[in-house]
Amino acid sequence: MNHIGQSSKEDIFTSFRNHVSSGKADFFKSVGIEFVFGRREGPYVWDTHTGKRVINCHCNGGVFNLGHRHPIVLNALKLAMEELDIGNHHLVSEARAALGKKLADLTPGDLTYTVFGVGGGEAIDLAIKLARGFTNRVNIISANGGYHGHTGLALATGDEKYRKPFGPNPPGFIQVPFDNKEALSSAIDENTAAVIFETIPATYGIPIPQPDYYQYALDLCRKQGALFIADEVQTGLGRTGRMWGIEHFNVVPDIMVIGKGLSGGIYPMSATCFRKELEVFFHENPFIHVSTFGGAEIGCPVAHAVLDLTCRPEFLNNVLGMSEIFRSGFERLKEKHPEILVSLRQLGLMMGIEMKNENCGPVLSKTLFDNGILSVYANNNTCVSQLLPPLTIDSDIAMEILERVDKGLADAKKFLGL
Repeated sequence: MNHIGQSSKEDIFTSFRNHVSSGKADFFKSVGIEFVFGRREGPYVWDTHTGKRVINCHCNGGVFNLGHRHPIVLNALKLAMEELDIGNHHLVSEARAALGKKLADLTPGDLTYTVFGVGGGEAIDLAIKLARGFTNRVNIISANGGYHGHTGLALATGDEKYRKPFGPNPPGFIQVPFDNKEALSSAIDENTAAVIFETIPATYGIPIPQPDYYQYALDLCRKQGALFIADEVQTGLGRTGRMWGIEHFNVVPDIMVIGKGLSGGIYPMSATCFRKELEVFFHENPFIHVSTFGGAEIGCPVAHAVLDLTCRPEFLNNVLGMSEIFRSGFERLKEKHPEILVSLRQLGLMMGIEMKNENCGPVLSKTLFDNGILSVYANNNTCVSQLLPPLTIDSDIAMEILERVDKGLADAKKFLGL
């Protein structure tokens, strides 16, 4: 049975509008992005009907780190389907045990335990619950402009615009300016359960923190008896040129959250990894946190294949090699487009195109789309457009992306009158 292109484009938009989200359907029509995912392979996605091809430099925040439908990941799922199903989250599981051990081998330091979830928000929720339960404290410190998900506790760590429509924030959540040592030092105290940061805050425009910022944060946590949580949902699994983004800062967090890319773009999977010392919290009641579909057995071989691929030195070296192409390429683009382009914020292939004003991000998202690049602006800093290509690209595709960005910047300048 075919699943792509069975309805007309207009029927797809009408059904989506009437039964899924009228707001999204109307928005994309209004801005001239009537694109529906059709065939997809590697770094490319084609529209269901027009055949328009785009290079996916959004990657759903890292879901498609390995590109679309990676053959090794697909094969892992096919083989799993011959033996496995969801499994039972209440019972001991061979598949979850194997994946947990794999993560213990690959995560930094002594993060030897894992609880699995379906999405990043769920995994963040558990990290906060664990921090509160272990410390018997309430306060959680996060960054202004940061984003950790749309579920309950994860939502509470984010900016007001995401949570205000749902009522007042629960007590205990404090935000401070990102990469500001003085503000963090003033906020943390004996009531702090944990400090949580995205290693590189994507929704805030991919600012790169000071090299010693996370060591400073960890030292404050140790002094006050709080825990340090690293949100690696987008920076993990090779995006920055190392297996985990936090490794660039020579820090081992108490809890590390992984999501998006762990799915391989094929089967939903997230993980909350933590130090052995914290596992004592589950001793009294090992069923205090459960997730029916978290760590689904049929998805474990998929995540295992993702980890096998992304931990390879040659894979990480390719990320670093491609990042150098983009670094030098954007130096040339800055000389060519000084009216709009400020800089490339970059750690590996975690990249943000910083521009002159807050109108530039939304406009560039459209002009890049028109020029064959799927990219979105940073919602909490619209001066920046995210550029997150698959980590499997080669030099030819990197150069093609740069050529298309060049055209997108030129078109954005014309539209903005710069």
